[in-house]
Amino acid sequence: MAEVEEEKGVQFFSRDFEWERLRDEVERDPLSSYHLSPFPTTPSSPSPGVADADAWRSFHRCHSTGKFFKERRYILKEFPELIVCDASISVLEVGCGNGSTVLPILRSKQDIIIYACDCSQKALDKAGEMVTTADLTFRDRFYPFLHDFSIDKFPDWLLCTVCQRSSPRKKFIFTQDANGQCLIGSNKPACLEAECCSGGLDFVTLIFTLSAIPFQRMSFVVAECMTVLKPGGLLLFRDYGLFDMTMLRFPSEQRVGFREYIRLDGTLSYFFSLDIVRNLFLGAGFIELELEYCCVISVNRRSGKKMQRVWVHGKFQRPILSTASLSS
Repeated sequence: MAEVEEEKGVQFFSRDFEWERLRDEVERDPLSSYHLSPFPTTPSSPSPGVADADAWRSFHRCHSTGKFFKERRYILKEFPELIVCDASISVLEVGCGNGSTVLPILRSKQDIIIYACDCSQKALDKAGEMVTTADLTFRDRFYPFLHDFSIDKFPDWLLCTVCQRSSPRKKFIFTQDANGQCLIGSNKPACLEAECCSGGLDFVTLIFTLSAIPFQRMSFVVAECMTVLKPGGLLLFRDYGLFDMTMLRFPSEQRVGFREYIRLDGTLSYFFSLDIVRNLFLGAGFIELELEYCCVISVNRRSGKKMQRVWVHGKFQRPILSTASLSS
């Protein structure tokens, strides 16, 4: 499930080693004990991630060239549901960054429309630039909008199929400037009839996004993702897993919570166990379709050093029938 780029193609792996073996190694290592211990909290302890959105805005300003991120070409391999459907589909990319996930999806089919949000305008500008540079026709199917999903509800027009198709092109919702960037106007849906707004999105993607916000806000984000999906719609999830190499590299002083760390630039990183992911999504009402660790050995081309990477892969579905419907 990881991407290993070669001159003549891309190879994908997901089971280079057993996660349980890595867990046992970490638990036996006294130098790693602080990663396992409960995190002490006191009334005077600072709340982690108070300025996390500002930190990510600063991050994207520093990496505005887009070279920091590689295009995630493994997305279609891991989530083939995006391309097997014959009908047109709509996708919400939550925390799109510079568009590294958006591009391979847009390339895959002509009848995919992507709505993409991020808290950083600089990231959205770069995403729009990358999409337009890749193919001018992509801009007609790509609608980025500024939104801090960690604290704000999604706009109403995402709930409505009719509004999705029309509102982004109407001035009072949001319009595109000369560079193809969408400009936010109002969150009100284009149509006022209640029966119109019964649609929603076919897919929501959370790709290395949820780990970037404080743990206490995650349940809100997952619940919001549920609200904008159609009944039967899928949420596609991929993020950092427990005992990933990057987690084990964090020194104890950068630990700000249980399995939660802060980088030197102020951005957050959380490392998920399967149980935590399951509890978050099932607690919001999702149905679990797939959930597993992806354990990949990555090799540094310069040093030849092998690195054990762990990611969590998941697919979750919004129930077709509500609990109330099933009980009636």
